This record gives sequence, structure tokens and C-alpha cells, in this order.
Amino acid sequence: MLSMLIFVYLYLHQIPQALQNASIIFKYFPDLTDHQKNQVEKLEPLYREWNERINVISRKDIDNLFVNHVLHSLAIAKIISFKPGANILDIGTGGGFPGIPLAILFPQTNFHLVDSIGKKITVVKNVVEGLGLTNVKAEQVRGEEIKAKYDFVISRAVTRMREFYGWVRNKTTPQSIHSLDNGILYLKGGDLDEELDELGTMYAIYELPDYFEEDFFLTKKLVFIPL
Repeated sequence: MLSMLIFVYLYLHQIPQALQNASIIFKYFPDLTDHQKNQVEKLEPLYREWNERINVISRKDIDNLFVNHVLHSLAIAKIISFKPGANILDIGTGGGFPGIPLAILFPQTNFHLVDSIGKKITVVKNVVEGLGLTNVKAEQVRGEEIKAKYDFVISRAVTRMREFYGWVRNKTTPQSIHSLDNGILYLKGGDLDEELDELGTMYAIYELPDYFEEDFFLTKKLVFIPL
């Protein structure tokens, strides 16, 4: 009996770390299909492989990939469910956040991920290929140079919000098909009072601790700015 208990203990502690970490995503998004779960589980080995070649996530932070990057990106999905056929622009995507996790969650929504740094887009393209995502376009280009129109522009704290607003204020379509008007969904943390005062426009703030219990989210927010 003792030997059996030891075997079970050792077996449980040999479960791949990627699967243990991926479970945090399944906890908050329990309705994922088996295919989506498989894609989520692939994120860690893909990012570890490519981060060794091209550093897009800090060496320390790669161990916190699922909470600090994947779950943080998916916070947008706690506020809005993107419709099939909708077009989403992710500016300053870096290694593919928030766009790639959202593309897994919304496979019928079109995502355009852009960054001005080519090596980051190289990582994005290879992760997208490794996941088999067909709803993502990755491009090396500055966000302000894009001429197309989208339902929403998303980002994770690439610059001060007033500057970002200036880049994208003319990049949304006038007709809204979602529960929120077309506009900006901007993930950022800390005290935002000064930045929001600079905006001079309407906005709404969603406090992420209302949706997630991990300490990482204590000061994190999602700012919605209708356009």
C-alpha cells in the first residue's frame, strides 16, 4: 500500500508543468473545446522555444506565462465576446499579446497583430503557425501607418493612453455589432488618473481583480474608450 501511495505521489508530481499552468486558463474559461485546450497547452513549449532564440518575454517572466501574459490577455474576453467575422487590431503586440490568446478563444474572429520590431513579428508568426491558427495576420508595421478599419483596437500598455488614442482614433468602423460600441480596449496597470485626465474623452474602467483572484491582477485594469 505504501509503495502504491509513493507511486501515485511521484506520478502526480511528474505531470508536465505546461499542463499544470494551463489549468489556470481552464479554471476561468471552462467552456473551451478540446482543440482550444490543446492550443492553450502548446503555448508554453512554443514560447519557451522561441524565447530562447528571440527574447520577447523576460527570462524570469516566462515561468509566469499563463497568468502574466495569457490570462491577462484573456481579461478582454471577460468584458466582451467578439463576434464571428469581426476585425480586431492588436497594436504593439510584442510576442503576440493580447492577440494570440484571444484568437484561440474566438476562432471565427479576425485578428491583425502588428509591431514595429521585425524579430517580434517573427516570433508571432511562428507561434501562430505552431498553433495552427488561421484567423491571425501578423505584420511588421507601425500602428499609426495602418489605413484599414476595425471593430476594436486592443493593446497592452504600449504607451500613454493619450498618445495611443491619437494613433488609432480613426481606425474603427462606424457600425457596431457588439455589446460595446467600437473602440479601444487597453490593458494597463497602476494609477491611471493622470493619464485618463489627459484623454479628454469618454471612457470606462474595468477592474481586473473583479474577475481574477491572482495577486498579479491587484492593480490591473481594462480601459474601454469608444470611438
